[in-house]
Amino acid sequence: MPTYFPSRKRGFTLIETLLAIGVLTVLLTGFMMVFGPAVAGIRKALNVEEVDRIATTLEQEMVTLRSGSASSALKTGFAKAFEWIRDSNTASEALLIYQYRGRLTSLRADGTPTPEPAIKGKMPGKDYVVVTMARRKSDAQLTEDLAAVEGGVYLVKCTQLVFANGQMKPGTPGTIADPKGKGGNAASADDYPDAVIAFAADFFTLPSKKASYFGPDGGFNKTFASLKNKKPVFTRNLAVRR
Repeated sequence: MPTYFPSRKRGFTLIETLLAIGVLTVLLTGFMMVFGPAVAGIRKALNVEEVDRIATTLEQEMVTLRSGSASSALKTGFAKAFEWIRDSNTASEALLIYQYRGRLTSLRADGTPTPEPAIKGKMPGKDYVVVTMARRKSDAQLTEDLAAVEGGVYLVKCTQLVFANGQMKPGTPGTIADPKGKGGNAASADDYPDAVIAFAADFFTLPSKKASYFGPDGGFNKTFASLKNKKPVFTRNLAVRR
């Protein structure tokens, strides 16, 4: 009986392997050239959306009078905005913007959702909602919110925009003056002669969101002082109206 030798399976040669790698490289390069800019565009769009959300929250909260808070002592939303803009360059009255988890079924005295620190076993949109909030550092509700913060915390420094040489330019931080340069600094909203306060809002990211960080010895004051030599993450020109 003749001996049968099965044929060996033929593998890829070195040249064929190199050709396959080359074709794959060309395809991947083409894919990244098309897909890369699309990813960057999506990321940029998301960033723009976040910036718009943060800036809108600041404008709205500035003129919203909330019961059970320091703003309740002010007569108008414009008066509240006047103080927020003027005092935002003081560490004790710094403006902070963040997102926190709030319960859908529980509201505090100021009308904001009660923070939800623990979310194990709970569903977003059913048990809690993520709220964008702006508060001053002196607000008693801030510590409660920090226990349920999602993401980072932004600090905002505001500077009034005034007319100078035919264009709007930043004025002196910590003061609100006649925007047309005809009078001195206004002590309160009642002394302010115009109907609109235009201002530049500089947004900075903070290195921590822990409640202890914002305490007397937590490091916030040191960070606040160091921001004089740092560029903001972004700046928006905004305005509030009587």
